[in-house]
Amino acid sequence: MTTPSPPAPEQETRGVRLVTVLLALTVVSGLIDAVSYLGLGRVFTANMTGNVVVLGFAAAGAPGFSVPLTATSLACFLLGAVAGGRAAARFGGRSRRGWARRILATEAVLLGGSAAVAFAWPDTTATRYALIALTAFALGLRNATVRKLGIADLTTTVLTMTLTGLASESRLGDATGHRSPRRTAAVVAMVAGACLGAWLVLHQGLGLPLLVAAAASGVLAVVTSGRE
Repeated sequence: MTTPSPPAPEQETRGVRLVTVLLALTVVSGLIDAVSYLGLGRVFTANMTGNVVVLGFAAAGAPGFSVPLTATSLACFLLGAVAGGRAAARFGGRSRRGWARRILATEAVLLGGSAAVAFAWPDTTATRYALIALTAFALGLRNATVRKLGIADLTTTVLTMTLTGLASESRLGDATGHRSPRRTAAVVAMVAGACLGAWLVLHQGLGLPLLVAAAASGVLAVVTSGRE
């Protein structure tokens, strides 16, 4: 059995840099969490740190929170992360460009499926669980991939360490913040996605923001490169 030849360097550099792609995906994450938190019962499907806290609220009986919904999100996210890990083991040693494109295309299909469900069967309990499952799995898959790519300060879903770095390495801290523009861009991207998602959920329902997220992931799957 022959080992596949490595991709040509010019092929890997063709397209949009991964840093830009990950910033765009951060916008998508903010949009998805706006859909899930505002439209699916105060549950996150991208930000699992918040979801663990929400699970604690729900377990304590706080009104407006649900253990089954939150547990579904966590379980599906973890399943997506397992799938992402297996994909990394299979494709990660080859072309970064091809690997990233496969994952983003899969994310686009899953988010597109969730949009179709939201349009076809709005406002049902089954729809709520289906949307949580599909979006959480998609984001788990993506997070596992982003983790393996290892691009600093761009996790696409959480900002705690990004904000910590901005503050601690600022001029008021130890003044070593050479990646401050990237960190600032990640924060702005998340806020922009959350704002857009919230507006769409409040004025257009759940289907349209999910369709926008699917379209964005699909476009990124086509244009991404393997370079940072």
